[in-house]
Amino acid sequence: MIDYVRASRDASPDVDRPAGFTSYGGTTPVTVAVISGGTLHERDVSLRSGSRLAHALRLAGAQVRQIDMSPDLITRLRRCTPDVVWPMIHGVEGEDGSLQDLLELCGWGYVGTEPAGCRIATAKPVAKAVVAKNGLATPNAVALPQSVFKRLGAATILEQVEESMGFPVIVKPANGGSALGLSLARDAESLRMAMVDAFAYGEQVVIERFVEGREIAVSIVEDEDGPRALPPVEIRTDEGTYDYDARYDTGRTEFFAPAPLSAEQHTAVTELALSCHRVLELRDYSRIDVILDADDNAWFIDANVTPGMTDTSLFPLAAEADSSFTTLVAGLVQRALARTQDAGGHS
Repeated sequence: MIDYVRASRDASPDVDRPAGFTSYGGTTPVTVAVISGGTLHERDVSLRSGSRLAHALRLAGAQVRQIDMSPDLITRLRRCTPDVVWPMIHGVEGEDGSLQDLLELCGWGYVGTEPAGCRIATAKPVAKAVVAKNGLATPNAVALPQSVFKRLGAATILEQVEESMGFPVIVKPANGGSALGLSLARDAESLRMAMVDAFAYGEQVVIERFVEGREIAVSIVEDEDGPRALPPVEIRTDEGTYDYDARYDTGRTEFFAPAPLSAEQHTAVTELALSCHRVLELRDYSRIDVILDADDNAWFIDANVTPGMTDTSLFPLAAEADSSFTTLVAGLVQRALARTQDAGGHS
């Protein structure tokens, strides 16, 4: 077994200050604009993620400007003249590629996935299709818009789901994050309730075959050698489902970083996550959620374009188990800064 320690959610960010953390090789500290907030369901989580990220970058020696995603976003970015922008908006509003398109339109370099990769990974049915097409394991699922239920009758469709897929199943919105609207349905009645909950967060719902197993999150970062996996984090919840409450209610969930995995299990989850990061065209960093079943098969569940950075989020736990959160996020800024310099973008 790989040695492991139970992760502490109260650990402070490391205070390492990476050498050369300056703008374009000069003496002025790099200026990073962290965009957080927004207007959708995940606003509070985004603000908390942005604050923790900003704190870590300040510890690394950067000048940080925290900017809410509001109608004056472009004006505020122009005023602070950032060297690098870090979008920290969770959910469709910040992860569907439109914000990234806007940043590119304005010429600002940024940390994270490009628009095309955002659109592939954020739409769960598309991500699963791409993963499956590349021969990677993901549970069978069906994606249905609300309009189909209205036209063809919800009762008939749900009866067919029960007949074809059986129970239990996972029900979740086709877009969005933080497990909002996610439910585990074990029978016909709970399936109907789960559908109502999921449709509250979007017009399309994914019904996915439930795979019994261990929930493992594998965070990916890129450096000069390409993508690499941080130590996997295992999530154990009191009710077996890592839903929104379990993610942000500190009393319901235990995190193990690194996850207690054998060498073979570690290879299975990290190789799957790295492959998914590549085929989904993700960039700089991501988090791939995996289920490891009783036979040690790893299954792709979800890709996170903008992983959370709160005190209960999985990416910072993995970063601390690897080296330090501060060092890793500073390295990602340096990577984006070099890319922007090469492209002749804003300085």
